[in-house]
Amino acid sequence: MNHTLQIEPVAYYKGPFGSKFGIPRQSSLADVRGRIVFTETYRNREALRGLEGFGRIWLIWGFSANKAAKGEWQPTVRPPRLGGNTAVGVWATRSPYRPNPLGLSCVEVEQIDGLDIIVKGADLMDGTPIYDIKPYVAYADAFPESASGFASEAPQPVLEVVIPEHLPFTPEQRETLRQILALDPRPAYQDNPEREYAMPFHGADVCFRVQNGVLTVTDYRE
Repeated sequence: MNHTLQIEPVAYYKGPFGSKFGIPRQSSLADVRGRIVFTETYRNREALRGLEGFGRIWLIWGFSANKAAKGEWQPTVRPPRLGGNTAVGVWATRSPYRPNPLGLSCVEVEQIDGLDIIVKGADLMDGTPIYDIKPYVAYADAFPESASGFASEAPQPVLEVVIPEHLPFTPEQRETLRQILALDPRPAYQDNPEREYAMPFHGADVCFRVQNGVLTVTDYRE
């Protein structure tokens, strides 16, 4: 019996990150603000009725930047949380490299803006397809006493971040950048103080270097 499920996006996420690099590795780690824009088929005010009563929603979305060939997957992955050196089963991770490249994120609903939803705390790339939206219900969805394996505690800032005053960021953008960069977006195996990294952010590249635990933003290139 064929149980293949055919799904299509109901919306797309619009946010500041133009690539995977720099995106928080879990939702709610940084105050990243974005917009959920529904496709024409699902752009319906009635479908939003009652959503204003919920503080958070679950997003079921697709890893659209995952270039792995369909049908190719590995039973184990090496999570960045473990330094990229320890292999664990794919079902014990939230890695994008899985048989069905679907992601799940819980985000804060900041505002219903017309037929769009303004959210905060998403770990999604700009243009990410969203396949479903469900309300977060605290009594059913929150189990703080449950074991969380190797991810039992939220990642903590590991870098001091220096953002020069002359760079053209708004106060909100500066704070978002500070939160994200303090978590060290570099691959776990890279620590070259001479290397300059570039992270797409709001349509331009945030360039930075890291040395002796200090991340310094060096430029913002259009």
